[in-house]
Amino acid sequence: MEIKIQNLVKQYGKNTVLNIPELTIGSGELIGLVGNNGAGKTTLMRLILDLIEATEGHVEVDGLLVTEDTTWKQHTGSFIDGHFLIDYYTPEEYFGFIAQVYQLTKDTLDNRLEAYRPLMHDEILGTKKYLRQFSEGNRQKIGIIGAMLINPKVLILDEPFNYLDPTSQITVAKLIRQMNEQLGTTVIISSHNLSFVSEISTRILLLEKGVVIKDLPNHDGSATKELEDYFNTVEQ
Repeated sequence: MEIKIQNLVKQYGKNTVLNIPELTIGSGELIGLVGNNGAGKTTLMRLILDLIEATEGHVEVDGLLVTEDTTWKQHTGSFIDGHFLIDYYTPEEYFGFIAQVYQLTKDTLDNRLEAYRPLMHDEILGTKKYLRQFSEGNRQKIGIIGAMLINPKVLILDEPFNYLDPTSQITVAKLIRQMNEQLGTTVIISSHNLSFVSEISTRILLLEKGVVIKDLPNHDGSATKELEDYFNTVEQ
């Protein structure tokens, strides 16, 4: 699914936190959003998902405004933060709820969950714990799995490597890339982890103070040096 942004502005009072005149994310691209804190990455994701209202401009998915047409939601998986979880559910109940909303059969749900067992490490299913009782790392895994379970046409993940141990970070990176390559899913991820972003993204957008200052194709990590040079300069 293609995502188009036109004259997108988000302001809080007199403070402009995002200003993107025009941006197109092609169907099947794997986009990495990078930038320091306050760059506007999460705001952009929330606007694409119609979670907050734009001050000006709009977002389209396959030519339809996200604010006016809701069919895109049937094909979109996302995890921005822990508020996406239902804390008084067990993992089984949470995944079952997602299956019900997206009309997945029990067999389909079971088969898809099986593919995510290497990420769960026997620490999630069968524990009889509520989501609120899990560590931040396992809550992160549950949210990511929930977003990917529906085999979405669009996948949006904010800081998917947060709270995860190194092995789990590698597993999540592989799962994201596999979904993009095998299903043609349009993926948008934000992360402070330049290594993983450079490894799996086909294109990287660098944001600063709400503006896209670099739009870099990323073939075999070709954007890595330019990103490192930028962040080294900013630190100085």
